[in-house]
Amino acid sequence: MNRLIKSGLMFGNLIHVASPALAERYNRALEHLTGRTTSLTDFYIDISGYSPEVGHELGDPLYLNHAGVNRQFILLTTAQKTAPLLEAKFSTSRGILRQFVEANEAALFALTARDAVAGELVNSVYDMSTPARLFDLRRITIEADTTDGALKQAGRLSEKVDRFMTEPGAWYDDVLIAEMIALAEQTGDVLRNPIHLDRMSFEQRNFWTAHFGGVYVFQDVPRPGVICARDPGLFDGAPVDRVIGFDDPNGIARFLADNDLVEPIVIARGIDAAAILRQKMDFVLVDALAGAGVDIPGRDRAAMRRLARAHAERLPQAFHSLGALLRWAESGGAWPEIGSDDPAYFYTLRAAAHPDADLVNRLLAELAPMDFRQLFICHKESFYDAYAGWPEAKKAYAVDLLVNEYQVDKLGLREALFGREAPMAAPDPVAPRMGPWGPVVPAAG
Repeated sequence: MNRLIKSGLMFGNLIHVASPALAERYNRALEHLTGRTTSLTDFYIDISGYSPEVGHELGDPLYLNHAGVNRQFILLTTAQKTAPLLEAKFSTSRGILRQFVEANEAALFALTARDAVAGELVNSVYDMSTPARLFDLRRITIEADTTDGALKQAGRLSEKVDRFMTEPGAWYDDVLIAEMIALAEQTGDVLRNPIHLDRMSFEQRNFWTAHFGGVYVFQDVPRPGVICARDPGLFDGAPVDRVIGFDDPNGIARFLADNDLVEPIVIARGIDAAAILRQKMDFVLVDALAGAGVDIPGRDRAAMRRLARAHAERLPQAFHSLGALLRWAESGGAWPEIGSDDPAYFYTLRAAAHPDADLVNRLLAELAPMDFRQLFICHKESFYDAYAGWPEAKKAYAVDLLVNEYQVDKLGLREALFGREAPMAAPDPVAPRMGPWGPVVPAAG
């Protein structure tokens, strides 16, 4: 993993805590939330304030996320909003934290100028002992304050000011006036400079979780379902129409089509489908050949063609199916029949335009793991797990491409791959409600 760290592909864009003042504020917040402290004075934190170094020191990578639910957070600066979320257990957590910071940026900037802000993503579930608990996760509410309770104190001062301004005789209430003065010494003038954080709540109906081996929960769709990496039997009795395992590509294909969650790359407007297909073929090629011990001399187009010609007999069916689709996209000809039993099927899709497009692209990345670029962009947890087992040639190729292509223009590449425009009409052989490439192959049995 050292290559990933040095290239900025792992633990990149974290916030450096190096000053004694910030380290002391962090420790106050950490003790406030967990009762624990760190002896470190130089470390890095993510958007939630989690630090890999502190986690290592405490021997607990979940020290701000006990049992993987109700994630706690420590904000030292609003700059944390652009940092990644490490040790993520839910796909929604980073987005919720970022929205909270952006919606309250001015107040948080003022608060973190003198203290840390500590809080929690609160829901009614406190453990994940059984898969059924996932369906109790409906709404996430953010609670936050400084370690010295500045917001609570400001609220108390505001209430006393209201009393002072409205109650008869309050002008002569020496006790009330003394209490106001004492609170104002701590909070400042809350009338001219009000201190307030919006109380924000978020629905969590469609999400991915790392619990139970990795699970995608879709409740807010026409035909709800669960897609899981492990035994679907874990979810017997779940309040959804279908529970589908990763070993049932036909079932997953039907679920995605029934809920209009995906579209074929080649009929999506605003992207260069041929270029995307060529690169996906390169990724399949590298996976096949690196795994067979073949040297990968470079990643330019000519080098990739030479490798494909020299080792055609080693290439998997996914490469040939993508090649047939590429020929259709570039020069017309016969429309390739790519059914859900074809290993290339999920490589040919992307999320359709809907609020959970990122979640669907995360799922597609897991279903098409040889496309390491999409895996890195959409599902870093799976990318890091997969990377650890790759041969050296594939590691070198992947890091070179991600550093020199993705890191150079992250937003541009994401737009090129996942940008949204109305899709073109699909070719005639594609039946409208039968899946992106035609009839979905019936499940065996």
